[in-house]
Amino acid sequence: MDHITYDYYRIFYYVAKYRSLSVAAEVLHSNQPNLSKFMNKLEAQLGCRLMIRSNKGISLTPEGEKLFGHVAVAYQELREAEDELIEAGQLTAGTIRIGATETALHGVLLQSLAKFRKQFPKVRLLITNGSTPRAISALGKGLIDFAVVTSPFVTPANFRETPLASFRELLVAAADTAFSDIACIAPQEIAAYPVIGLGGHSKTFEFYSGMFLPYGVEWKPDIDVATADQILPMIKAGLGIGFLPEFMARQELRQGGIREIPIPPLRPERKLILLEDKTQNLNIAANALKRMLLSERSAQSFVDHS
Repeated sequence: MDHITYDYYRIFYYVAKYRSLSVAAEVLHSNQPNLSKFMNKLEAQLGCRLMIRSNKGISLTPEGEKLFGHVAVAYQELREAEDELIEAGQLTAGTIRIGATETALHGVLLQSLAKFRKQFPKVRLLITNGSTPRAISALGKGLIDFAVVTSPFVTPANFRETPLASFRELLVAAADTAFSDIACIAPQEIAAYPVIGLGGHSKTFEFYSGMFLPYGVEWKPDIDVATADQILPMIKAGLGIGFLPEFMARQELRQGGIREIPIPPLRPERKLILLEDKTQNLNIAANALKRMLLSERSAQSFVDHS
C-alpha cells in the first residue's frame, strides 16, 4: 500500500476502535470533517460501506467489522515492532530531517536532540534552521520529516500541530548603556527607542505588528536581523532594545549583562509547536524523536503565570 492508503487505514483503525469520530479526531490531533473525508474516500476506494453513522455514534457494517479485524492485527503488530526497536535501542541507522526556528532550537530541540543522540548515536540528524514560513514550506514539499516552529502562523489543512511549550518574551536592554536607566515604558513609547528585531519575512514581525497595532504604533525595527540569536549580541553592544524569549535571556539577566524593561500591559506569550504533514508517515527514527519531544513537553513551559 502507498503512504496515502496506509494513512486511510490508520484513521479507519482509530475511528473503528473508538466507534467515534470525535474521539478518533482527538487521538489523531485532527478534526471530524477531515476524518469523515478520509473515511468517505476509503469507502469509495474499496467500493463498499464500512460504517454507519447515527445519533448514537458509529457502528461497523459486516464489511467494516471484517476489515477492522485485519487492520487491527496489522496495525498492532507494526506498533509493537516499532516499540521493540526503539525500547531496545536498536536504531543503528536512519536519517531524521527537521525544520526549526532559532527560538524552537534553543527552546526545546537542543535538549531533546542531545538526549536522542546519546541514545541513538548512529542516526543521522539533518537540521534546517530558518523562519516558520520556510519550515512550513519545506514540510509541505516533503523535504523534512517534521518541523518545530514558533507561533503564530496559519496551519495548512493537511498539517497536524502539537504544542510543546509556552514562553514569554521580555523587552530587554544592556546594562551600563544609554538605555539602562529606563524604568518602564508604555507601548506607545516604543517607537522613541532604537529597536532590534526580526524583519518582515518572519512571523515574529507579524506578531509584534499585530500586538502594537491597537496602540497606534507601527512595528518597524531600526536594526533588522535574520535570526533570533543575533538580537542578544546587538543589545549587549548597546545598539538598542529588543524582545527576547525568556529562556534565551535568562542567563544574561542573572549575570547582570542585560535588564528587563517592563512594558505594561504587554506580556507577549507564544508557543513552540511540532508540525507534521498528516499525509506522510514518519520513519522509525523520526517517530522515536517525536515521542521523546512529546514525553518531555509537560516540563517544557517557560511561562510564569504568577
